[in-house]
Amino acid sequence: MQLTTRRYFYKRWYFEVLLLLALAVSVRTEAQSDEPEQNINIEEVVTISSRVEVPLERIGAAVSVISAEDIQLRGYHSVTDILRTQPGIGASNNGGLGKPTALRIRGEEGYRTLVMIDGVELSDPSRPQVGPAFEHLLTTNDIERIEILRGAQGFIYGADAGGVINILTKTGAGPLGGGINVGFGDFDTTKIDGTLSGGTERVNFFISASDFSSDGYNARTSDTELMDKDGYENKTLHTKLGWNPTNQLTLQLVARNTETENEFDGCGFPTIHACSESNKQSAFKLSSTYESDKFKHYLALSTTEVDRSDWHAGVSSFAMEGLIRRFEYTGTFKPNQHSTLIYGLDTDKAQVINNSNQVLERNEKGAYFEYQQDIGDSFFITAGGRRDDNDDFGKHTSVRISSAYLKNLSDGGRLKYRISYGTGFRAPSLYEISYNSGPYAFPPATNAPLTEESSDGIDFGVEYTGISGLFLGITYFDQNIEDELFFDLSGYSGYLQSAGKNRSSGIELVAEYPVTSQWVLFGNTTFNKTEDQNGLQRIRRPKQLANLGLQFSSFNDKVSLLLNYRSSAHAIDELYGIGRITLDDYWVMDVSTSIRLSQTMEVYGRLENLTDEDYEEITGFRVPGLNINGGIRIRF
Repeated sequence: MQLTTRRYFYKRWYFEVLLLLALAVSVRTEAQSDEPEQNINIEEVVTISSRVEVPLERIGAAVSVISAEDIQLRGYHSVTDILRTQPGIGASNNGGLGKPTALRIRGEEGYRTLVMIDGVELSDPSRPQVGPAFEHLLTTNDIERIEILRGAQGFIYGADAGGVINILTKTGAGPLGGGINVGFGDFDTTKIDGTLSGGTERVNFFISASDFSSDGYNARTSDTELMDKDGYENKTLHTKLGWNPTNQLTLQLVARNTETENEFDGCGFPTIHACSESNKQSAFKLSSTYESDKFKHYLALSTTEVDRSDWHAGVSSFAMEGLIRRFEYTGTFKPNQHSTLIYGLDTDKAQVINNSNQVLERNEKGAYFEYQQDIGDSFFITAGGRRDDNDDFGKHTSVRISSAYLKNLSDGGRLKYRISYGTGFRAPSLYEISYNSGPYAFPPATNAPLTEESSDGIDFGVEYTGISGLFLGITYFDQNIEDELFFDLSGYSGYLQSAGKNRSSGIELVAEYPVTSQWVLFGNTTFNKTEDQNGLQRIRRPKQLANLGLQFSSFNDKVSLLLNYRSSAHAIDELYGIGRITLDDYWVMDVSTSIRLSQTMEVYGRLENLTDEDYEEITGFRVPGLNINGGIRIRF
């Protein structure tokens, strides 16, 4: 990128920060001068922090919630694109929908983040680091909301430094009903999904099915021979059944099946561009909840199975199978209205069948407790610990402590001060261990005994909520990974382990302001400094991320319009034989709209990359230019 262009970017970035700060000052002044018009809603509850419902305002950790309305209005096909609109979340993709995608919370790799749907873990044990396949998570009409816990605070789940993402689907209620969504777009993209639901006081059900396909585009810049399109198909079926035999007992079944076909470039030795992958993931959970006046008991048995295969020019080249079987119990004791004790245990069995039909297995057991104490109506403390016992790497202890303090202001607004600290660990995966002992590894990887990683993180923040809907927030975070495992990109020898600490620290700024009853201005900016054990910036971690948006709703909420500006700056990549290179900064504008034609029918459209920005998130892989998508939703 030319120097003048970079200067232009910096000016734009400077403008973004000034806009957020100016918004904070001007609106804060306005709020102080106005009379209170309404009460602040602090009753929104989330389950992601402690597995039990806790009011969001009482949580000391950094938590965000994305509503179904926001998901629908933005209209993105991928959950990843929804998530990267949130503070502290970046992503990189090598070739469009369905292609390998890395999502990073505060600079930490996606495999350090636990992803669940209705409490069912979606990790893929056959992957090198047992991470979730973000590229196969599509937005469908069954999503009720997405809860995001950022940082090393997910000890109850056994999560690592990245955090926890819990996708909650809708629950059936009332008369039989449903909906159909038909979408289309550039690259011959089609999407059809439907839902059917209903329920009574005792039983309920929700079923959704989706069929997505796209011809894609030629993503890899090195493909100058075939220059073929890299298509993608995704078929997903999700079922949620509930039964309440008594007022105290609830039984629930969740089942999900996703099958994908993906075409890509750059596989094999020598490299060819006629590559494809098939992937099937099945997830299942059976749970029961019993609740009395002071006690609540939750039992669940879940399984996640993965079967994936790679094909080079139509010939099978690689196949893996993976299984995670999990049992969990969570108990809650509430001796009074101000105290809560949460306790539980879980067991995990992981199994991998590799390309040589070798069966690898591991068991892990965990137990945890957490104590929550309310001191009056304004001070909330949470503290707890977890003990894990890994078959291969022994016992480890994780802790978390957090607090939140609420202060009412004379203008009717409220300040929230919060702080949290947590630790975690990650054992080397079955894949990492087997690779280093397999035929494709060589020194120094074959001579490197792998040990577990450890992590810790702290964050503290201040939030202001005004009576007019104004929200302002600032968070500082600092987290470390010790003895990080990584693949040797310099010599491709296998998996190695750093001798020191990797660090990620920074600041998150968030603002939302209803300018009028029809216009809402919002934005977030993250400054993130990442360092490896040598003090060098970690690859594909931008130092600066930002989202600025404007939402319009009018005509009795029949017409909605959303503009979102997303930018990234100061990221680097690494290429074999070349070393580190600087990625160009970029900014992308997306516009989405929806028009409600009747109570049961709605049309929508979206322009992605409105300015046709040409950039790369990973060196050697193109991103789509300007593309158009649209469709119609029908409810019955």
